[in-house]
Amino acid sequence: MNPIREHDILLTRRQLFGRAATGIGAAALGSLLNPGLTSLGAAPDPSGLYPLKSTHHRAKAKRIIYLFMAGGPSQIDLFDPKPMLDKYHQQELPASVRMGQRLTTMTSGQASFPVARSIFSFKPHGRSGTMVSELMPHTAGIVDDIAMIRTLNTEAINHDPAITFIQTGFQQPGRPCTGAWLSYGLGAANENLPAFIVMISSGKEADQPLYTRLWSSGFLPSEHQGVQFRGTGDPVLFLSNPPGVDPAARRRVLDGLNRLNQKQYEAFGDPEISTRIAQYEMGFRMQTSVPELTDVSQEPRSTLDLYGPDVKRPGSFAYNCLLARRMAERGVRFIQLYHRGWDQHGALPRRLKEQCGDTDQPSAALVKDLKQRGMLEDTLVVWGGEFGRTVYSQGKIEKDNYGRDHHGRCYSIWMAGGGVRPGMVYGETDDYCYNIVRDPVHIHDMNATMLHSLGIDHTRLTYRFQGRDFRLTDIHGEVVKGILA
Repeated sequence: MNPIREHDILLTRRQLFGRAATGIGAAALGSLLNPGLTSLGAAPDPSGLYPLKSTHHRAKAKRIIYLFMAGGPSQIDLFDPKPMLDKYHQQELPASVRMGQRLTTMTSGQASFPVARSIFSFKPHGRSGTMVSELMPHTAGIVDDIAMIRTLNTEAINHDPAITFIQTGFQQPGRPCTGAWLSYGLGAANENLPAFIVMISSGKEADQPLYTRLWSSGFLPSEHQGVQFRGTGDPVLFLSNPPGVDPAARRRVLDGLNRLNQKQYEAFGDPEISTRIAQYEMGFRMQTSVPELTDVSQEPRSTLDLYGPDVKRPGSFAYNCLLARRMAERGVRFIQLYHRGWDQHGALPRRLKEQCGDTDQPSAALVKDLKQRGMLEDTLVVWGGEFGRTVYSQGKIEKDNYGRDHHGRCYSIWMAGGGVRPGMVYGETDDYCYNIVRDPVHIHDMNATMLHSLGIDHTRLTYRFQGRDFRLTDIHGEVVKGILA
């Protein structure tokens, strides 16, 4: 038989695709031996795992620390004062203001929608005169370092689709999150730590779940998913060697596993096998780097005092904020802190005060700490949730007690550092804090602006999946130039 014809018969479809892709595994292994290949602006990466060889424009930020307040903080009680609500208090919200907005099932059946003024006082702070609630005295002290955005908006009205939307650009699960996109685009800056790390803390009443898919890589290669650091026990599961296993033995086991995985890769060409090799190697290096990272005992007393009394309690928001600064120093690309418990449908005055007590001082301390170390200018800090709260009360208003439902038409977040203009307020809402009057910012716009700070054109960071080029901002998004320095 003709040998070429014989080869055609014996080569199966799986073998054809597998052998065509074997270069990816070799390139991934090569990147472990020469980490410089995957650093931004370095030599081309033949694997295609890190598509940006250089940024699209000059980057102002090298990293992002995202303080995500899961549940929806009330902008009316924190950052967007509405003095006219004193006049409208307990009156029916006009239909001309609500304009038939889709409501959640928690308030759609209410017979009336009574306006609830905030019981908290606001004062101007800093040279900028930015108005901040009495609940946020520490944030009030950094207003000249932050840009307050009062007109963020989203179409989602329930927690899970809203968090999924702001994190991935789509309300349904399955797409990569922001941190995964940055890991994919820029790679890691430290070979001993992941490019994308997640930490979670909770308030006294944390009733909304957070699913691991929120820091998933979606359809991107799985090495770009976030690594969750835990608040108790080992920061990362299975990082420590089991009893009787020393580092040398662990190294021999990994070498054997890598050889077996490489043989599998040569046979099948599955790119996830090369990811597995890379993750085993990262885990080995993290055995040394993570204990050093999470040991805050050498931090000076002045720094610990800056973050507040909870800073020595692993798993607290204050502790996580300090770890975020230490991660930023060590080159982690995207650091995501989730703090649960902002879903105040009832007893808002008490519960909101508790949440602010947990988060206000550490959030401000992080900005101050980065600034005094000269790191704020190349670190973008973002504070905000998936939506805001309604001006009308959920249920009856009893004396100074009220609750608020979800509201996505307008809400407040703040950004600091990383090329953002400090000491400014962007956007304006109406007297009811219900609709946007000027300068709307959609969550796609916010994500585009975050990528812009890292030197990335959001329309050009794409990944082809199922015949289509996907990106974080879907087919939308404009950079908010008005908040850029």
